[in-house]
Amino acid sequence: MKAKLVSLLAQANIKISDKQIQQLIDLVNLLNKWNKAYNLTSVRDPQEMLVKHILDSLVVSPYLQGDSFIDVGTGPGLPGLPLAIINPSKQFVLLDSLGKRISFIRNAIRELGLTNVIPVLSRVEEYQPEDKFDGVLSRAFASLKDMTDWCHHLPKENGYFYALKGIYQEDEINELNEKYTIQEVIELHVPELIGERHLIVLR
Repeated sequence: MKAKLVSLLAQANIKISDKQIQQLIDLVNLLNKWNKAYNLTSVRDPQEMLVKHILDSLVVSPYLQGDSFIDVGTGPGLPGLPLAIINPSKQFVLLDSLGKRISFIRNAIRELGLTNVIPVLSRVEEYQPEDKFDGVLSRAFASLKDMTDWCHHLPKENGYFYALKGIYQEDEINELNEKYTIQEVIELHVPELIGERHLIVLR
């Protein structure tokens, strides 16, 4: 698995330490182990997880601005856990409303020795943090309109929303409240992944 991950990282031009590579492998192994009992992801093959979960999360890293992020509807910690592993100086809150997912994330934080991740069990509209975030992340979570409607209280004044999407859909943009502006639409390249990937940055 390590050789495969190293090859994928090289193709994506992502440079990380040996320790971080090992943490990503350990994360896949944990996900694979827990998946058998808790059905956290439909991806069953660890080699496939490297592409569809790990690399698919990591390719967003160069575009993140700031130090504090919340990953809403994180599921089993995606993209939050891989991003936290390769960005140890940034802080990540991982929010989900399903207990089994948050249990998995708590276990992963402990096993991987992560100090920059806080798991939160809550519905996003009920979560009212004292400190707002530089960035609000979501991956396959909701439409852009729903994301901004439900998460409007989370970013700082000058913070961003980062929506990880498959195909770029023009009609989603048209549904947005006019107080939100699209900063950038970035086509992401995930090695060995079939299908389109886009990052939509709003503020």
